Amino acid sequence: MLIFWKERLVFLANTRCGSTSIESALESLAHVAVQRPPPLKHTSASAFRRYLAPYLELAAGEAFTTVALMREPTDWLGSWYRHRQRADLPLGEPSTDGMAYPDFVTSFLSDSPPPVARLESQAEFLSGPDGGPLVDRIFRYEDLGGFLAFLEERLDCEITLPRDNVAPSASTELTQELSARLRERFAPDYVIYDALTPR
Repeated sequence: MLIFWKERLVFLANTRCGSTSIESALESLAHVAVQRPPPLKHTSASAFRRYLAPYLELAAGEAFTTVALMREPTDWLGSWYRHRQRADLPLGEPSTDGMAYPDFVTSFLSDSPPPVARLESQAEFLSGPDGGPLVDRIFRYEDLGGFLAFLEERLDCEITLPRDNVAPSASTELTQELSARLRERFAPDYVIYDALTPR
């Protein structure tokens, strides 16, 4: 999470959406940069609205605009699987090494997912209890150009992103039946994602 005080802007770091690269590029410009531990770095929109937004608004005398990225939902899950294939995972983070992608997806879809597949969805990160987005501006991860143009305009600077925390390559092919189950599970995510249009 990055807070830009003068510009009244907050970047909420959705998982597996380039947040490490964005924070590397913009940390020096931010007035507050929360990069660890992960639960604070990836503060959800609802937690921000509940705990931090009132404090910032009171201190600044006006509301802050929130912005976040959202990845195509099935691609987002595949990125998590590939990320957890890495040999240099942080201590304690569960690994998918030796686990086939269909097994990972089946675990994710189960009623009681094991730690390796226990993930908060993007819809849960971006939305409130009613399912409606709580972020002022959401950009598709696939439209990084539009997102960077927005930031460059708000921050009045040119931004070049490094390639940090890139997941390794791995097969993420699924059967048609498992793909359909996954898309059904991500229905709330697709409601948000499909409503986003490139800038």
